Amino acid sequence: MSSSVIVFLILSMLLNTGASVNFTDVFESSWAPDHIAVVGDQVTLTLDNASGCGFKSKIKYLFGKASAQIKLVEGDSAGTVIAFYMSSEGANHDELDFEFLGNVSGEPYLVQTNVYVNGTGDREQRHSLWFDPTADFHTYSFFWNHHSIIFSVDEIPIRVFKNKEHKGIAYPKNQGMGIYGSLWNADDWATQGGRVKTNWSHSPFVTTFRSFEIDACDLSGEDTIAAGAKCGKIAHFLWDKPAMNGLEKSKKRQFKMVQSKYLVYDYCKDTARFTQMPIECLH
Repeated sequence: MSSSVIVFLILSMLLNTGASVNFTDVFESSWAPDHIAVVGDQVTLTLDNASGCGFKSKIKYLFGKASAQIKLVEGDSAGTVIAFYMSSEGANHDELDFEFLGNVSGEPYLVQTNVYVNGTGDREQRHSLWFDPTADFHTYSFFWNHHSIIFSVDEIPIRVFKNKEHKGIAYPKNQGMGIYGSLWNADDWATQGGRVKTNWSHSPFVTTFRSFEIDACDLSGEDTIAAGAKCGKIAHFLWDKPAMNGLEKSKKRQFKMVQSKYLVYDYCKDTARFTQMPIECLH
């Protein structure tokens, strides 16, 4: 085994351990705190016909890895959306999304990912999953460095958004992002394009988060400019070491398998939606 592979495996093991965080230390309610319950390591979010709810981190991060274990709404979840995402603030915000689109009983959940850069999104991909995400907890992760953004499920990469600034494609690298979770009603679009509505007789709808891990450069402190400069130093942190520039061989195989078997929608192939394809789709 080559020394570079050994280094990568060691770095991967370190990244995968993450840094477990206590929910109440790191997060706070962003809306409807009466619909959020924290019991030990588990955080339950409830949606009923009065309100959904959400939480957010108290500080923002620039590059690194963040993950949570989530158990999705059981049974009829049509019309509901569970979101786990990172976002900065303002009209020109950056954002990385996991959105879990509910469905009628017996039909599979779809996982929608999206990337916003400087306020521009419309970069959706949708995947089905190779397991029942309502039966048990599974780990959903963001990995973000100067080279790429990787969305993973149980450490299996399902999407890679590469930095192609040299080709004139914008990439999120300057705005710190908070970590968010929410459960809400989106029956105008979430299930089969909005054709299937939320059945409120099946409410309350409940999802549970646990085991949050964050290994990222935080922007807390008085001097955010200095913190931003610190976080932006290439190769200064574990996630920006050369071995982390992209997927290693086994991860590439997993990614290729997911793309071939579980990708059900890719904005780069939606010629009906885009008369002129987004520039990143052409490269």
